[in-house]
Amino acid sequence: MVEVRRSTVLDAPIDDVWRILRDFNGHDRWHPAVAESRLAGARFTDQVGSLRDFRLTGGERVKEQLLSLSDKNRSFSYAIVESDVPLNDYVAHVALKPVTDGRRTFWDWRSKFRPPAGREQELAQLVAEGVYDAGFEAIRALVSGAQRSSSLPMASAAGAIEGEAVVVRRHGGPEELTLVQVQVPPPGPGEVRLRHTAIGVNFIDVYCRTGYFDLLTPPAVPGMEAAGIVLDVGQGVSRLSVGDRVGYACPPVGAYASHRTMSANLVFRLPEDVSDEVAAASLLKGMTAEFLLHRVHRLQPGENLLVYAPAGGVGRMLCQWASHLGARVIGATSSPEKAAAAKAAGAQEVILPGDTSLETQVMELTEGRGADVIFDAVGRDSFAHSLRALAIQGHLVSYGQASGPVGAWDIGALSARSATISRPNFGHYTDTPEKVAEITSRFFEALRSGAVSVDVGQRLALSEAARAHRDLEARNTTGSTILIPGDNL
Repeated sequence: MVEVRRSTVLDAPIDDVWRILRDFNGHDRWHPAVAESRLAGARFTDQVGSLRDFRLTGGERVKEQLLSLSDKNRSFSYAIVESDVPLNDYVAHVALKPVTDGRRTFWDWRSKFRPPAGREQELAQLVAEGVYDAGFEAIRALVSGAQRSSSLPMASAAGAIEGEAVVVRRHGGPEELTLVQVQVPPPGPGEVRLRHTAIGVNFIDVYCRTGYFDLLTPPAVPGMEAAGIVLDVGQGVSRLSVGDRVGYACPPVGAYASHRTMSANLVFRLPEDVSDEVAAASLLKGMTAEFLLHRVHRLQPGENLLVYAPAGGVGRMLCQWASHLGARVIGATSSPEKAAAAKAAGAQEVILPGDTSLETQVMELTEGRGADVIFDAVGRDSFAHSLRALAIQGHLVSYGQASGPVGAWDIGALSARSATISRPNFGHYTDTPEKVAEITSRFFEALRSGAVSVDVGQRLALSEAARAHRDLEARNTTGSTILIPGDNL
């Protein structure tokens, strides 16, 4: 038998490290040697007996079984049960202990295995360096990056103020959202420190929480949209001043917090006639609607437009704005109640599930022409129907995947309608102050003119972020959802 042992000290609290490591199926999100991983034998990633079936970057397949896991001792053991790599009878144990000051973590990783004769040194080096040392460095970089992205400093910095933030402990369900106390540092060069008054909730936050979008590395704070007051400005910031009412809708994530220190680059003043709650409820959605209707597809009067989820945040705004621009708007939704909300937002017709397919209903409503443009935020469950509902030379804009990714499609399938497909990325349309100024100027003017209005359907305390996510995923919301920090609800 060969025994390999490696230990290290990480400059991070033990709970931060443990949240990452206890996810037995999460190695593909942090270990450089793991290409993909899936849970094969249990319902939960931390369930004893679960089987992790993964593939290494070199193509080798490995199956590992979780033998034990202790949150109290912050330790777990696992064994290789099947492998293309000749590590016979491999059993490993991982244990964490806090260093005496409580802000650093001692990590011990050891294993025993039986290699083929003559390969003892080679395989011992592979495990020690290629697996353990590489894992140490990956976690070290990950917890360091999480500290920065979530505004959760290792220790109170001079000039820091206390606040609250909702943290994604690890990728998973809404239960992974936890309210914690944080220290918010003073702004550095080019930064501002804000006190949030209202925070927007969007489906991209769900993708960040689950890990579907690679924008958040747990433990970290989600959220891309908020309004508030400037408390401090850092060196070199000239566009903003202390006391300004401001808003933003941009990465990096971190908006689910009472206070935040961030780059001032994409933060902008709010007009006096736009309230904080309206801004938080609408900036991300309104900016999205603006570039969808004016940049991705320049909507023309008289075009037939199909909008999925027309009672939701972006969908409702697309209906309003497109109707104002002279398009014929058709909504596709799931219930009579949401159909009524869609018609109130400007949809002339609404399609509901039934015996007749969506594409058949669209063709009937358009006298066989089909939809000139379709804004599809559903994804997997709707994509094929959307293609069949298009007009000849129609434009399908897939800007979300509430039901899951659309998957692989043969480009030849598009030729049946001579279809154009777009998959826009919000960040590519809003990554400079100049782009943001142009988009928000048009959006605020649309608010003033009445072309669009904002429906704050749900107002919840910051501590109720998990409830907000559950309702959003269950499609139990209408209009926009906002979170209110502190006692301001």
